[in-house]
Amino acid sequence: MVTSPTRSPQTDAGAPASVSALDRFFEITRRGSTIGTEVRGGVVTFVTMAYIVILNPIILSTADVEGTVLPPGAVAASTALTAGFMTILFGIVTRLPFAFAAGLGINAFLAFSVVGQVTWGEAMALTIINGLIIVLLAATGLRKMIFDAVPVQLKLAITVGIGLFISFIGFVNAGFVRPAEGTPLELGVAGSVASIDTLLFVVTLLIGGVLIAVRVKGAILIALVAGTILAALANLFTPVADFGLTAGLFALPDLSLVGNVDFGFDLGKVGFVALLMFVFTLVFTNFFDAMGTMTGLAKEADLADEKGDFPRIKSALIVEGVGAVVGGATSSSSATVFVESGSGIGEGARTGFANVVTGVLFLLAMFVTPVTGLVPGFIAAAALVLVGAMMLAQIKHIDFSEFNVLLPVFLTATVMPLSYSIANGIGAGFISWVVVNSLSGKARQVHWLLWVVAFGFVLYFARGPIEALLGV
Repeated sequence: MVTSPTRSPQTDAGAPASVSALDRFFEITRRGSTIGTEVRGGVVTFVTMAYIVILNPIILSTADVEGTVLPPGAVAASTALTAGFMTILFGIVTRLPFAFAAGLGINAFLAFSVVGQVTWGEAMALTIINGLIIVLLAATGLRKMIFDAVPVQLKLAITVGIGLFISFIGFVNAGFVRPAEGTPLELGVAGSVASIDTLLFVVTLLIGGVLIAVRVKGAILIALVAGTILAALANLFTPVADFGLTAGLFALPDLSLVGNVDFGFDLGKVGFVALLMFVFTLVFTNFFDAMGTMTGLAKEADLADEKGDFPRIKSALIVEGVGAVVGGATSSSSATVFVESGSGIGEGARTGFANVVTGVLFLLAMFVTPVTGLVPGFIAAAALVLVGAMMLAQIKHIDFSEFNVLLPVFLTATVMPLSYSIANGIGAGFISWVVVNSLSGKARQVHWLLWVVAFGFVLYFARGPIEALLGV
């Protein structure tokens, strides 16, 4: 974990008297940061997240039940708009450096599981319903109750798992690991780093690693800039994948998908039970992905206490639910906290002002979408691996002396990257924690809410057979 800067002496009000209103509002000095550090962190977060503007239209390119395909340009504009709006809103309301964008697991679920039975407008309506349920759970305090019921060991395991997950995303995006015959994955191509882009990823990763090791400020940003320059030089001699501008610099955003929502579900095409299962899956995925991500990011930013709580947690949980509503309303899929925010936190971001910077850049990206792809994805992937390594440090706070702790922690941390889902990892951890502790004489230490959540996850994991049994 990157060590936070030395904190300034505080007044009785909690902040130095000389700081500006902006500093006081975002608690910049109080958290040991500076405006410059927040700006740098916000820029780095945007750079590592900008790929979503390109990737989301690709994922949401599936034809719905009526054969309708969403226009890629409009999806890109909506994605950038939603990310910018929600990131700024979250930063102002919570003062936390957690940026928002279309959730990868949720958009894939919509594209590959939902729109085969409903239209895109109906799918986005389901997304909005999911968000309203999450807002209700957060506003009533139930979401916080569930959060408090989670043992600190599982919260730490979530942080470790997210670190491994982030790193795995980076390795895959860079082509450092690929699908293979005979084994699920292999290193590069036939066990060799055989492409220029993967080699540049390795070089960028090592540059960042050295800079972090010698405590250079802005290490990750410097590594990203250096990697991009190297990619530009390499591109002069041989084409480099995912590099360069493919269109003009500027374009007016296509916001035609905003408001393209349809609550008039055709029950003749999709049954009521199927709609309930869709909402159930969306809520569980959204609910626990976000909870796990915020827990991990708060720990990484040194903003969480020994219980895993962080400042303005109730507001954070409510606003996160609003992200699903806004994402559905703009047809960009549910917007949620992004694990890539860890890259900005790794640069020293500690407040919501970094979010404002990231959000403004996303709003600008609506007009300069080609520029968002200037930093190659394989270069940005190096930042994800570096941050994942930092988050892994939280494992030192977990006591592995008892197996009733070791197994749930192990499953939480490993199922996330192996199943490519934060929610799956949390579910495996919750279920195993309840079962192992209850049957090993420690049932009284298991909060009743964990039983409820674990049962919910059992339904979540068994939704396929349940749907088949119910004929939906």
